[in-house]
Amino acid sequence: MRLLSLPRETVHSLATISDLPRPSSQSPASVLRFGAAYPDLDRRTPYESRTGTRVVSRRHGVTNRLAATTCSNSMALRFEILGRFNRARAAQLTLPHFISQTPLFMPVGTKGTIKGLTTSQLEEIGCQIILGNTYHLELQPTSELIDELGGLHKFMNWPRALLTDSGGFQMVSLLHLADITENGVTFQSPVDGKPMLLTPEDSIQIQVGTSLCDFASCRENRIGADIIMALDDVVRTTITGPRIEEAMYRTLRWIDRCIAAHKRPNEQNLFGIVQGGLDPVLRDICVKGLVERNLPGYAIGGLSGGEDKDSFWRVVAQCTAALPEDKPRYVMGVGYPLDIVVCSALGADMYDCVYPTRTARFGTALVPEGILKLTHRAMADDTRPVDPTCACMVCKTYTRAYIHCLVTKDAMGSQLLSYHNLYYMLKLSRDLHSSIIKGQLPEYVCLFLSLDIAFYLLSVLFHWFVCGFLQKMFPKGDVPEWVCNAMEVAGIDISSCCAPFSSSQD
Repeated sequence: MRLLSLPRETVHSLATISDLPRPSSQSPASVLRFGAAYPDLDRRTPYESRTGTRVVSRRHGVTNRLAATTCSNSMALRFEILGRFNRARAAQLTLPHFISQTPLFMPVGTKGTIKGLTTSQLEEIGCQIILGNTYHLELQPTSELIDELGGLHKFMNWPRALLTDSGGFQMVSLLHLADITENGVTFQSPVDGKPMLLTPEDSIQIQVGTSLCDFASCRENRIGADIIMALDDVVRTTITGPRIEEAMYRTLRWIDRCIAAHKRPNEQNLFGIVQGGLDPVLRDICVKGLVERNLPGYAIGGLSGGEDKDSFWRVVAQCTAALPEDKPRYVMGVGYPLDIVVCSALGADMYDCVYPTRTARFGTALVPEGILKLTHRAMADDTRPVDPTCACMVCKTYTRAYIHCLVTKDAMGSQLLSYHNLYYMLKLSRDLHSSIIKGQLPEYVCLFLSLDIAFYLLSVLFHWFVCGFLQKMFPKGDVPEWVCNAMEVAGIDISSCCAPFSSSQD
């Protein structure tokens, strides 16, 4: 594993783009373009707030603000920021069917189901929102059937919140079956081969429904999700050239068609999606265009498509800095635990991905150290739980050896690992929320990452340990000079522990 040599401040705050190292392959022209395009990108000090929220406490050079005054309201959504740590925020998201806590991870139930798990099990492990897919639900079982049976909540027996994607992602995942024009996208159905035209208006109608009735009786109509996504023109981030610009501007034109087609804005929340590839100028144009529409929330789309991680986090940082402070921010398609921790530190709130359940079906468990492959022969006689620190039903009940026997031969194996992996992701969300509220995000991030890039971050934790040790032993700061010299050679800054000393010190 190649370890990164990053400044200590990188882990503590992730507060600005300009403070962090750029890849050496980046040309001076591209660096200049990035800075010129975003001269005001989060140049606030760590103690300033976009909304002017008063600082109430400081820890490790960053802030924890009481932010209950930063709040967005609509008939169908209330977003109240409860705490901050620099750019990171913990909030309460009130939707028609459920009150959620952010940061939050949303499991993907493409066709109205999380493979291998019941809705009761999802409630049991703390799932707040499930994501469904408009394109796949329209193909099977069809939105008409869902409508007849009372909406997707009743159809899948899920009492909590739902979010439905617009079908735009299928322009990438099913590109070989798609023909994209200004009118919409025509798919060749993978079920029967028939063409299916999905326009912005169609996407909204499928997600919302068109019946005119009072909210209490019709909110379940058609798919009836709490949050619906606008149809966007999606291209892979690895693509370059004029197609990126075309897709971004089309996304802005389509959002107006989605807004016009959305007849129930006080009952369901339409989120716009920021596109623009890896081009900061195009991302900025798209952000500004969407913010002008004053939507209930915003998503950052087009990522997790093969781009390098340095480009990934920079786009997230740019967009979260420019999007409204009082609206939820959703990074689409993000499901790696490390990515969620980083994005949350940058100010994002919501995530979704098939990764936890898909990797479970291949016999892989998510653990604090990273991943654990239960298919390995070494697991055959391992009597430990999947994760000794985990409190989920699987880890309290079954051994690695038992699951090893199942993962390649029995569906029960993937079901058990799906349960564990989603429990892990949802607990990660809860821990991020509570650590921001309590002002402990830097410690939580370091503890989370230390098991992944151990050598570097253990040195950070060791630095904290040394300083804490010295502060306890020398509470007046009278640390011996030789100790200071030794720590300097060791590369550990203990200046915060030391008072000025005379040359006569031992």
